[in-house]
Amino acid sequence: MTDKSGRLYLCPTPIGNLEDISMRVLRVLRECDVIACEDTRHTLKLLNHFEIKNKLTSYHEHNKDRKKHSIAQKVRDGQKVALVTDAGMPGISDPGEDMVKLCIEENLPFEVLPGPSAFVNALVASGLSSRRFVFEGFLDRNKKERNAALERIAGETRTTIIYEAPHRLKKTLLDLQKILGERECVLCRELTKRYEEHIRGNAQYLISHYESLDPRGEYVLVIEGGRQAKKECTDDMIKDLLNDCARQGMRNKEAVKFVAEETGVSRNRIYSLSIKTNR
Repeated sequence: MTDKSGRLYLCPTPIGNLEDISMRVLRVLRECDVIACEDTRHTLKLLNHFEIKNKLTSYHEHNKDRKKHSIAQKVRDGQKVALVTDAGMPGISDPGEDMVKLCIEENLPFEVLPGPSAFVNALVASGLSSRRFVFEGFLDRNKKERNAALERIAGETRTTIIYEAPHRLKKTLLDLQKILGERECVLCRELTKRYEEHIRGNAQYLISHYESLDPRGEYVLVIEGGRQAKKECTDDMIKDLLNDCARQGMRNKEAVKFVAEETGVSRNRIYSLSIKTNR
């Protein structure tokens, strides 16, 4: 690195398979002045695998309020700091979020490198709608906050993604069973590893799956969105939507399909109105 100024690099690390690390991340980990990591023992295993020798400093949920300022000072002093989490993208359900906020507040340079993130893998592998989704991360342990999150999921029409630890999985599934009904769920575990698994079914099915099994590993649960109550759409409302699609460069066939999915109105009616609109 020839740039003399300090910089923070957010470096995603593999969520399982070590081959998923990028050449760019490896270069930054080798060339930076120090690596801030969630668990020094865990990160040391990764560095040893790629024969990287570098200084480590801890930065995690329990010391972030104190440590983020010392990391920021290193950047101000002209050092290049790589920030990693145990697995995946720093800042996603991770105190890297606080470090980024501090950099923005103090106008310190930082760069986010692309790479692995468990919720993206799980969403795509689920086969559920990826066009509109919401990421809840880990449900809060506080009962009030947890119940608020469950209420959001109950009324959510987008695909919902949550993380869960193995020792809390069964309780979370029981809580979700009360609000989800027959909505499809996909429980993903051991992502990118040899025994990657995707268990598909409603919450009741997932509960029965683990009646005689102890959950192991970190889990990502992908939940189908609920059905949105259909609203009465006037011809003018449909025409406005079609005009919006046209302004975005959609062909007529694409626009008809999009509006049908958004409104629940039959394609024949929308197609008829699209012809009148295009005259």
